[in-house]
Amino acid sequence: MENCIFCKIVKGEIPCHSIYENKNFLAFLDIRPTNKGHTLVISKKHYRWVWDIQEDYSPFTNKVAKALKKAFTTDYVVAYVMGEEVPHAHIHLVPRFPDDGHEALIKLQETKLILEDEMKQIASKIRKVLE
Repeated sequence: MENCIFCKIVKGEIPCHSIYENKNFLAFLDIRPTNKGHTLVISKKHYRWVWDIQEDYSPFTNKVAKALKKAFTTDYVVAYVMGEEVPHAHIHLVPRFPDDGHEALIKLQETKLILEDEMKQIASKIRKVLE
């Protein structure tokens, strides 16, 4: 899709903090994270909704979620699908921590300010777990 921000990320037209990819999917850090390690998993092919994706995204998403658990020493990584903020199928993976400012559900408006250098460090930390 021509004006889709995620399609532009896949094409390399817009930079991202990529943490993992294969031929069908890409995982990268959210630029408006609700917690450290907040990751988006997208299909490299444009689909509007997650349920439209033809390829099996479960193994990819599970691998990334397990890496987040290990990288941040937490047993709690939530996954949610919204799909309204960017019209490209995507899954949010968010590590949870005690006293992270969220209740049972992630407060989407409660984003964390994470500077560029720290985003690079976080991405590197997750990539090392995935090696």
